[in-house]
Amino acid sequence: MTTQRRALITGITGQDGAYLARFLLERDYEVHGVVRRSSTETFERIVAIRDQIQLHQADLLDQLSLVRVVEKSQPHEVYNLAAQSFVPTSFEQPLLTGEFTALGVTRMLEAVRLVDPAIRFYQASSSEMFGKVQEEPQTERTPFWPRSPYGVAKAYGHWITVNYRESYDLFACSGILFNHESPWRGKEFVTRKISDAVARIKLSRQSRLKLGNLDAQRDWGFAGDYVRAMWLMLQQDVPDDFVIATGVKHSVREFCEIAFGHAGLQWEDHVEVDQALIRPADVNTLCGDATKAKQQLGWEPEASFAELVRRMVDADLERVAKESP
Repeated sequence: MTTQRRALITGITGQDGAYLARFLLERDYEVHGVVRRSSTETFERIVAIRDQIQLHQADLLDQLSLVRVVEKSQPHEVYNLAAQSFVPTSFEQPLLTGEFTALGVTRMLEAVRLVDPAIRFYQASSSEMFGKVQEEPQTERTPFWPRSPYGVAKAYGHWITVNYRESYDLFACSGILFNHESPWRGKEFVTRKISDAVARIKLSRQSRLKLGNLDAQRDWGFAGDYVRAMWLMLQQDVPDDFVIATGVKHSVREFCEIAFGHAGLQWEDHVEVDQALIRPADVNTLCGDATKAKQQLGWEPEASFAELVRRMVDADLERVAKESP
C-alpha cells in the first residue's frame, strides 16, 4: 500500500502557495501550510480548499516554531515560498527583507536538517537575482548581480540552499522563477495593478493609472504553470537548480496595451508616468532560458502572455463589478 505523500508549504496564503496547494491536492497529497499569527485572517486565496488542508502557526523569524511545525506535519516535501517578496518594499525595509527572505531560508533548512534530512526541499529563488544582467537570456550559469535588497536576499537564500545540499547531502532544489502572474497576484505588483485599474476604469470607478518605468521588460508567465515546475523538481532522482521562464520578454507598455485593449480602452488615455514610482536601482530587462527544465523535467509553459493578461483583466472585471460603487 502506497503511503500518501505529505507536503508542507510556507507562504501557502500567497499566489504561488494557493496554486501549489491545489496542484498537490489534485495529486492526492496531504497538504500542510505555515501561516503567521494575525488578528485578521488573509485566507481569501485558499478559502475554497480550507477544509482540505491543515494550517499551522509558525514564523520564519522563529527557529523553534519551524522545527515544531516540521515535527508535527512530518512532510515528505517542503516548499519554502514565504518571503518579503515586494521589491519596492525591500528598499524601505531592507533589514526585515533580509530576515525573512534570506535568513528565513536558513532557518527552514535547519528545521529540515534537524528533524528529518530525508525531506525534499524546494526553495523559491527569483530572476531578480540576475538584476543587472550579464547575458541574455539568463540561464542557471548566468552570474547574479542583484539590484535590490530583495534580489540580494534571494541570492543568499539560493546559495545557502546549494550549501546545505553540498554540506549535508539534503535533497534541496532552487527554482529560479521568472515573473509569474495570475488573477491571485497581489494588487501592489505592477501586473495586477494594471489589470485592476483597467477594470475600475472600464466600470467608471477610476479614471487614471500611475505607473513607473514603462520600458522595463520582463519574462512573464502564468503562476499555475510555474508551480508544476516546483513539484517536478522534487520528483527527480538528483537535486538540482532550474530556471523556469517562457523565454519571451514583454514591456510594461505592452502589458498595458493588451490589458486596456481587451477592455476596449486606449491605454494612452489613462496611463501617466509617476517618477516617484521609479526604483532607486531598476532592473531594465529579464528573460530566462528554461532549456534545462524542458530537457530534464519535461516542463513547458502552457499559457501565453496575451492569454495571461486577458485572464487577469477578466477576473478583475468580474470582481470589481460585484463591488459596491
